[in-house]
Amino acid sequence: MTSDHIIRTAAPEGVHPGTGYTHVVLGTGTFVAVSGQCAFDEQGRIVGAGDPEAQARQVFENLRRCLAAAGATFEDVVKMTYYVTDVRHMAALRTARDAHIPADRLPAASAVQVAALVDPELLMEVEAFAVIPPAAR
Repeated sequence: MTSDHIIRTAAPEGVHPGTGYTHVVLGTGTFVAVSGQCAFDEQGRIVGAGDPEAQARQVFENLRRCLAAAGATFEDVVKMTYYVTDVRHMAALRTARDAHIPADRLPAASAVQVAALVDPELLMEVEAFAVIPPAAR
């Protein structure tokens, strides 16, 4: 899939297509790195303690706000890394992701189960890399 400044190759020749991600994403423009976002609200309180769906929604809202601060949107995201304390939380993250990113615009992605995050009530953290067109800045 191609946009103005990003090219996505879901499955290069000889590589099995991924489920829920694109194997290769290439972009031209300004690189944006968004630190891992957790389910903190504006006051630093955890949203949805023990609730993966509520935490995933807050994580993606925080990602949206951080991307916007750089002049980017989810359309510009080329790579996401998911850190979860239980791999079963990936379903909630996929649901939240799908509410923001169309299936034909999925970024490259990695998912890692970790022993813990910065607070024991946090279930997930997501970081994102984006590329915005030069004129967007």
